[in-house]
Amino acid sequence: MDKECTTVVVQRYLDELAGDAPAEPVVRALLEQAVRRLHQLCSCLLHRDYRRLTFPPANLQSDEMLGAVVERLLKALREARPRDVRQFFALASQHMRWELNDLARRLDQQPRKLELLDGLALEVPSSSSSLSLDGHRMIGAIEALPDEERAVFDLVRIQGMTQAETAEILGVATKTVKRRLDRGLKLLAKRLADLQSDGHGTP
Repeated sequence: MDKECTTVVVQRYLDELAGDAPAEPVVRALLEQAVRRLHQLCSCLLHRDYRRLTFPPANLQSDEMLGAVVERLLKALREARPRDVRQFFALASQHMRWELNDLARRLDQQPRKLELLDGLALEVPSSSSSLSLDGHRMIGAIEALPDEERAVFDLVRIQGMTQAETAEILGVATKTVKRRLDRGLKLLAKRLADLQSDGHGTP
């Protein structure tokens, strides 16, 4: 169904929703007809403004987001009555942003465990002020890495990107990413050797 046809059909259901017909079946039919454009909006918004949610640990996909947004709209349209197609998609966009903001907030509030080296993990709470002394040492060691190694380590080990994704972002070959990551890991292993031998940071 092309954009113009979708607009006409959606408007017809909005007109019906404003009448005396039972709302529930009209709303479900409306969402079924609008689902393709809703999916396009979800994908565009997710990858343009909330791209970090597409990477681990969230790994959010536009199909998953669409399901959550449709559920929100089913509830919202029990009371909301958009008069035209523009108002309907404005309402949908608002709920998309609310859904993404909720996910981003929950993600930011979760403690993260970073597997820095074999046998050495760092628990990262929502506030760095509660890091242990060993945690501050680990962060300091990461910050002290050379720029190239630190950038790769951050993207792969902290942001959770693959080496291929990191190579694309940095504009280098995947082999270069692997080489820089290996160098960074060796430097960290050397600087944090006493923590590894003591078993600090181990889950």
